[in-house]
Amino acid sequence: MDLSLVLPTSSSPSRHLIFSPFKTTPIRVQSLKAPRTSLRCRFRLSAATEVEETVSSGKPSVFGLPKELTPPQKIVDTLPPPVRLASYVVFTGAALAAGFGLGFRFGRSQAAGIGGAAVLGVAAGAAVYGVNSSVPEVAALNLHNLVTGYDDPTELKKEDVEAIVEKYGVSRQDEAFREELRDLYSRFVSSVIPPGAENLKGNEVEAIIKFKNALGIDDPDAASVHMEIGRHIFRQRLETGDREADVEQRRAFQKLVYVSTLVFGEASKFLLPWKRIFKVTDAQVDIAIRDNAQRLFAVKLNSVGRDIGETQLIDARASQLLYRLSDEIAADMFREHTRKLAEENISTAVDLLKSRMQAGRTTQVVEEIEKVLALNDLLSRLSKHPESSRFVPGVGPISLLGGEFDSDRKIDDLKFLFRAYAVECFPNGRLEEQKLVALNQLKNIFGLGNREADAILLDITVKVYRKRLSQAVSSGDLEAASSKAAFLQNLCEELHFDPQKASEIHEEIYRQKLQQSVADGELSEEEVSSLLRIRVLLCIPQETVDAAHADICGRLFEKVVKDAIASGVDGYDADIRASVRKASQGLRLTKEAAIAIASKAVRKVFLNYVQRSRGAGNRIEAAKELKKMIAFNTLVVTELISDIKGEPITAEPIEVEIKPTEEEDEWESLQTLRKSRPNKDLEAKLGKGGQTEINLKDDLSERDRTDLYRTYLLFCLSGEVTVVPFGAQITTKKDNSEYLLLNQLGGILGLTGKEIVEVHRNLAEQAFMKQAEVILADGQLTKSKIDQLNEVQKQVGLPAEYAQKVIKNITTTKMAAAIETAVSQGRIGIQQVRELKEASVDLDSMISERLRENLFKKTVEEIFSSGTGLFDEEEVYVKIPADLNIDAEKAKGVVQDIAKHRLSNSLVQAVALLRQRNRDGVVASLNDMLACDSAVASEPLSWSSPEELADLYCVYLKSIPKREKLDRLQYLLGINDSTAAILRDTAERGALPIGNEEEEIVF
Repeated sequence: MDLSLVLPTSSSPSRHLIFSPFKTTPIRVQSLKAPRTSLRCRFRLSAATEVEETVSSGKPSVFGLPKELTPPQKIVDTLPPPVRLASYVVFTGAALAAGFGLGFRFGRSQAAGIGGAAVLGVAAGAAVYGVNSSVPEVAALNLHNLVTGYDDPTELKKEDVEAIVEKYGVSRQDEAFREELRDLYSRFVSSVIPPGAENLKGNEVEAIIKFKNALGIDDPDAASVHMEIGRHIFRQRLETGDREADVEQRRAFQKLVYVSTLVFGEASKFLLPWKRIFKVTDAQVDIAIRDNAQRLFAVKLNSVGRDIGETQLIDARASQLLYRLSDEIAADMFREHTRKLAEENISTAVDLLKSRMQAGRTTQVVEEIEKVLALNDLLSRLSKHPESSRFVPGVGPISLLGGEFDSDRKIDDLKFLFRAYAVECFPNGRLEEQKLVALNQLKNIFGLGNREADAILLDITVKVYRKRLSQAVSSGDLEAASSKAAFLQNLCEELHFDPQKASEIHEEIYRQKLQQSVADGELSEEEVSSLLRIRVLLCIPQETVDAAHADICGRLFEKVVKDAIASGVDGYDADIRASVRKASQGLRLTKEAAIAIASKAVRKVFLNYVQRSRGAGNRIEAAKELKKMIAFNTLVVTELISDIKGEPITAEPIEVEIKPTEEEDEWESLQTLRKSRPNKDLEAKLGKGGQTEINLKDDLSERDRTDLYRTYLLFCLSGEVTVVPFGAQITTKKDNSEYLLLNQLGGILGLTGKEIVEVHRNLAEQAFMKQAEVILADGQLTKSKIDQLNEVQKQVGLPAEYAQKVIKNITTTKMAAAIETAVSQGRIGIQQVRELKEASVDLDSMISERLRENLFKKTVEEIFSSGTGLFDEEEVYVKIPADLNIDAEKAKGVVQDIAKHRLSNSLVQAVALLRQRNRDGVVASLNDMLACDSAVASEPLSWSSPEELADLYCVYLKSIPKREKLDRLQYLLGINDSTAAILRDTAERGALPIGNEEEEIVF
């Protein structure tokens, strides 16, 4: 089946002439066309007549016109069931009697009479059967006429149908009566469900259920009727070629599915096999139910207005459950409904605001907003009602999100509307508590952010606060108040205004007044008094006043300072000084604020000098730029600080005559050259001390400042280089005046005394180190070299302790290389290491850890190959690792590895020496084996020739060893006690064979 059968569609309604799927009679109703035939239908000859009568009467009927009974049917209709049965018996008896009489009369025998009775009895039985079989049809006709007689079929009562059943004694399962029931039910269902794109009215399910119960039709039969109607819709959709008709059939099928599901309830899952017959999925059925339930619920919500009550909400909840609409969808639809109600008022308010005729519009705008707020308040109260669980879901505050005004273009209208309403919330210059609550509700309804709403409200509140503050000042109420702060606080509380924002307004008012007062460049006494009055009235803190003066007056003063600085060392004359003093005193700046302003401008100039110094090509040019900065500080900045502080002007500086060279006279006329270096008068003034309050301590890092100081210090030490013809250079000797400038440079750079001393010391240390490295090139420190180093120390002025440290570093470095080479070559052992440590030589820095570990291995191997048989655990495991500064645990592991390896090798070496008849070598090898065993206890060793092991024991026995060593050797060689006793007895008698053989060889 096409899945579009259950998808939501919309089209115009249409009327159809449908046929009952259970009778061939066509019915003209506003519903779907039923199938023309059915397997269980009975065709009736009166169908055409019935249609003609229906059409000619001009009165459409769901079930057609009443039907008339035929004469036999009228007879049956007049006989009650008992009379009808008695008539059947009498008629059959009479037929039997008549047949017997006729047969006996004509046949002249009893057999002929019986035959005649049988013939007439069969005929009578057939007649009775025919009459009796028409009883269900008569009952069906009477049921049809009964239903037809009702103007409203839903008024049919179940008792009336039961009366017809009892009257004729028929069963509901009789084919004719059953088909009539199905036919009536089919006609009614088809007439109740709106055709085409018409929406359900909501009473269809109730009407169908009521009519079904009145007819008493079984659920399976009723369900088959619904399925037959569905089949007809499906066939009709396949036959139609019109797109609009196709859409109508699709909508009709959706409505049929929805109504059928509600009629049969839970039983619809097995009574209505949509999926099996029409290939419809459960999801598609759910969609059909959901869409139709939404349409019905939307119709229900249309009756809910702004005066929402508890009864309406409970009724809406009941309708929701009846329509089988989920709580989530119902909540969304109810919220959408209330949102649309609010949008109507909001749209009206926006149109009023945008209209050109503003007179009287504001009141109407407020009224519309009040309606929205009233509706929102009503919904909020209902959401907290004790019986809110019985209400339709979605009852709560209104929100415009997702509606007409949920767009960037419309949000501006909402802000405009919010502002208009907020303005009207200050009717008397006050903001009542209830108005504030209303504004918060309106903000939530409009979906405005806190920042947006607060900005609008703040803008309006600021204007109202300024207006009321102006009125309070002009009327004298503020000045007459005993407590200015309490008066202002009360004003803020009336407006629900943040006191901090009010303080900002006070500061802005003060700044505006100050700006107007200093327009002429200074503050008069009257202006100062006026500013003081404003400060007192508005309760402005002193720090705020100082900041305002520093900002506004500071900008004016900064301009004066920049002009003074821009005049340079030549242009800072009496006029400039007078302007600085006037600005400093006339603007009423504190000395700290004025110096801070001057400091900012001066430090920029200092940094320009520093930048040019760093960009210089060599050290001499860099030092010259620093020298210009020192001159600028002495001749301009120092005088500027003096003028700011108001110190008296001193006498003219002493002139020092400096004879210029011929080359300087030659180029003196060039203005660029004159500006690039100080003139005679300025050079004479260089001896004056400079200020240190303004420095570059916070602008440059310590390293940068010390580098600049070191650069000028090197310049003081090396002197200025003069280039003469033929490319030669002559160094000009400097006097102590350069060091005076160096001292001033330290103050400009903000260096402390400790930092300056550190620079001098490092420089002296570097100079001393360079010459000491030349003197101690061979690493030997002799008396003559010591004298040379002392002379160099005096020349550079380096303290003795630092000089000794330099000498020690040099000698230590030289010595470290020599010691490491000796260790690598094996010329230094553990004994030499201990002697060096006693001489306070730091071996850890001279000998790498790897070489120290190798030296330890070499020492251990020497112990295991010494031939003494001695192994001192404390010496090997503790003292030697401590002397070499290596890990003791790691050293112990190394010892054990070497001992395990050399234990078996010592036995092999002893046997080899035994075979060479080298008794001393055998004893030494056996001692080494015992030493290894002392380090790592071993199991008895195996050897292929026990006689050789006995010979080794005998040789060692003759060396007169200690008893414990001899016993340990016996254990290691695997010699039992009896054999050892025999060998010892033989040795005591002096009859050991190994000894005689050796003596014979020697002889």
